[in-house]
Amino acid sequence: MQVRLLRAAGHRVDLHRPGPLLRPGVRSVPVPLRQVRVALPFTPPPADIVHAQTTGPIGITGFRAAAAWRVPLVVTWHTDLLAYADLFAEIPIGAAWCALRLEVGWSAREYLELTRPGRVRRLRLESLGRAMFARMAVAVAPSAKTAAGFAAFSPAASIRVLPTPVATVHPPSPPAPSSPPLLPPLPGPARRDVVLSVGRGTAEKNPELLLQAFARVRAARPGARLVLVGVQQQRRRLLRRIAALGLGGHVEVHPPVPHEQVTGFYRAAGVLAFTSTTDTQSLVLAEAEAAGLPVVVVDRGLMTRPGETGGARFACDPAPDALASALLRMLDDDTLRAATIRDGLAAAAAYTPEVFLNRLLAIYELALSVRARSS
Repeated sequence: MQVRLLRAAGHRVDLHRPGPLLRPGVRSVPVPLRQVRVALPFTPPPADIVHAQTTGPIGITGFRAAAAWRVPLVVTWHTDLLAYADLFAEIPIGAAWCALRLEVGWSAREYLELTRPGRVRRLRLESLGRAMFARMAVAVAPSAKTAAGFAAFSPAASIRVLPTPVATVHPPSPPAPSSPPLLPPLPGPARRDVVLSVGRGTAEKNPELLLQAFARVRAARPGARLVLVGVQQQRRRLLRRIAALGLGGHVEVHPPVPHEQVTGFYRAAGVLAFTSTTDTQSLVLAEAEAAGLPVVVVDRGLMTRPGETGGARFACDPAPDALASALLRMLDDDTLRAATIRDGLAAAAAYTPEVFLNRLLAIYELALSVRARSS
């Protein structure tokens, strides 16, 4: 969306993203057991501003290009690397690669610190973060929560909060024929018994909390159903936990589906349960609200909506009893539901593509002025 808006406004944009290995463009290879691709080395054409959306290979190419061209670097920080470091092996491996490419001057001992979980690894990642932020003109955070987390890097860059906008909500469509529901369809009024989760089923999304809470929801409402959409990695482990908790036959597990089909799931549910505490923004929340689905979050850092209108999102502590109580209240309390839906729709309507574009252009103007002052 960002590229389309900039081009529609008359700006030239060169977009570099991972593409097929055997086609022109940024060639890349898939990462086994991950839904990502790693770009191979490439040489981008010169630009007036470099905006990196990742700290992976393409993003680091942007870091190096901005320095070589002596143009401002803007970076949107989408992933909480500190939170993910002990969960994904590719984070410390990627950090070592970034340090090499950015020539931060670490010793062999300092590189080895990335192999030590906990505080030692975190301090080394913070050191890398400081080196990255020192090269930025502006660091963009998709939420105020993420911006607050930048303090760990003692950022020299200017900080701006700019949530990523969501795409236009599409009309509902049924799930893909290749992934039929495990339970029979519910009639319309019964949607108030459906708890929805959209996202990976891996540890950083906290599926155990969701399952434990849903077991309590079902004890209070025996007809309740849990629908999980987007589960690919660790699917078997998740199914084993569902069975162990006695939830078999009450939980649907769907793989990732096309975006336009996700809207159908939003409109067929009674509440969206969001149990991650490591997300920097989560577009899922804004998408659900734009579709008129109330959400419950366990991360109070994500209570502020991108549109910044109306009340805060409904939040609870990240504990099974607290989440179950919050979900039941959202399903049962008509006044709370109406207010939550109204505020979500108002926020989605207020955060238009034009608002996003104007704020983005202001960030680019700031980056150019920062570079001019430092020259």
